[in-house]
Amino acid sequence: MARTVRSASMETRTARLRLPAERKHWQPIEEGLHVGYRRGPRGGSWYARRFRDGRYIEKGLGATDDSTDGDGVTVLDFRAAVTAARAWWKAESRRDQGISDQKQGPYTVSDACDDYLAHYAKKGGRAEVATKSTIEVHIRPSLGAFELTKLTMRRVRDWHHGLATAPKRVRTSKIAQSQATREFDRDDRDAVRARRSTANRILTVLKAALNHAWHEGHAPNDDAWRPVKPFRQVDAAAVRYLTTDECRRLVNACPPALRNLVRGALMTGARYSELCRLAVRDINLDARSAAIRESKGGKPRHLALTDEGVALFRSLVAGRASNASVFLRDDGEPWKPAQATRPITEACRGASIAPAIGFHVLRHTYASTLAMNGVPMGVIAAQLGHADTRITEKHYAHLAPSYVADTIRANFPVLGINEETNVLHLQSVR
Repeated sequence: MARTVRSASMETRTARLRLPAERKHWQPIEEGLHVGYRRGPRGGSWYARRFRDGRYIEKGLGATDDSTDGDGVTVLDFRAAVTAARAWWKAESRRDQGISDQKQGPYTVSDACDDYLAHYAKKGGRAEVATKSTIEVHIRPSLGAFELTKLTMRRVRDWHHGLATAPKRVRTSKIAQSQATREFDRDDRDAVRARRSTANRILTVLKAALNHAWHEGHAPNDDAWRPVKPFRQVDAAAVRYLTTDECRRLVNACPPALRNLVRGALMTGARYSELCRLAVRDINLDARSAAIRESKGGKPRHLALTDEGVALFRSLVAGRASNASVFLRDDGEPWKPAQATRPITEACRGASIAPAIGFHVLRHTYASTLAMNGVPMGVIAAQLGHADTRITEKHYAHLAPSYVADTIRANFPVLGINEETNVLHLQSVR
């Protein structure tokens, strides 16, 4: 409990009127903190000051109660001024330590999202833009206004289920009045799976924000969101990849700048963002490798290049500055997020690849090709930047030659049931 501050010269109106006007008078409150009074031609004012970095920093607190009774907000008596000075001092001290000011009023889901985004940025999260977009588009509009302590499991669960049945958002012009959407086929199991998978990813962001708020002491428990479970078995879709013939058709259908980017993805398995950040200095033609210095997992890695890959990168980096981007658009500028989405779709149309692929399918094509040619899962995982082989095996192990499959194919006898002269006909039993 803060000690009571007494001042014979400032505590009462009568005492303050004896002080010389047009100058500030200071009373110590704590070490390095003072409350001040000044009477001007239009009345008195309260101030606070704190000593920092060899000088005093001042703050106006409000009007005095010299001529009217204090209300504790805009008109302050001596005790209210001392309380306001201490509150300002505490807020400034928290700011010096990098701690955000304590919010006045109820703590909402929106506040939890703000605090989580600040925390995520400070710890160097790799998906800051995507996380912020998820919060602004899917979380804040629906749940942001709710007080964290009044949030219920049913509300979170209904919101999560609603995401899975909502129409899919599609790219919308900046001048459009509203967000464009497209309905999905609710009888298509893969379409339903995809919507549920998206809902799960959004739920993960919400839980991360709420858990952070809980650990910071803004909620007594996590009962409102912990029991809400994600949809099960929604990430088990078969990985799509291009055949060798489709790869050739796609490359030939691309304009020059996009063609280089597509070839780079097919020859390295790198993500789109990694290729966009690739600089000339990251290419080592002598070691036949490309360095990925900043990846999704946060760990750098080196990509082994084939003869064809070395030839591609040699043509791209020849005679260029070391800090220049390897892959450039037709206008000479580096590629940026989402700029390849529409061009890839148009190239797929020209290459007769339907349905059109996203850029990430090129990464799947690279890994699938390696798996089908017997490359060990550990090698593929290292090239892709996976922390271990679990994700690699989940997506590509079924494509790899296996002892079981090879043994069956080598030892199972030829039945001859597919030859026209030896077709087996099953007669129904009457």
